[in-house]
Amino acid sequence: MSLFKKKETADEQACCCGGKCTPEDMEKAEATKGDGARIKILGSGCAKCQALEAATKDALTEMEKDVSIDHVTDFAQIAAYGVMTTPALVIDEKVVSYGKVLKKDEVKKILDKVL
Repeated sequence: MSLFKKKETADEQACCCGGKCTPEDMEKAEATKGDGARIKILGSGCAKCQALEAATKDALTEMEKDVSIDHVTDFAQIAAYGVMTTPALVIDEKVVSYGKVLKKDEVKKILDKVL
């Protein structure tokens, strides 16, 4: 819409952050997305992200599962998963929850289905 005579470019439409990421940043984020742990917490490291990580660790301990947890704080990597609201829980490279802090029992139900 050209209400204020601002033109949208193809780069701005294709990028999740409004065109501020370079193609190299997005390629790097996509390449590193598959590396590391089977379970990832996506978020800036705030109290909600830490609470989700603690609930996930508690659920894994109760279930006697030895799965590593990785905390991703890089915005480009988080955006590569398509997540715009954090915290998010990723299991085996699939986003299973985002935008809320899950309780331990909720995490256990998700883990039972996925693992």
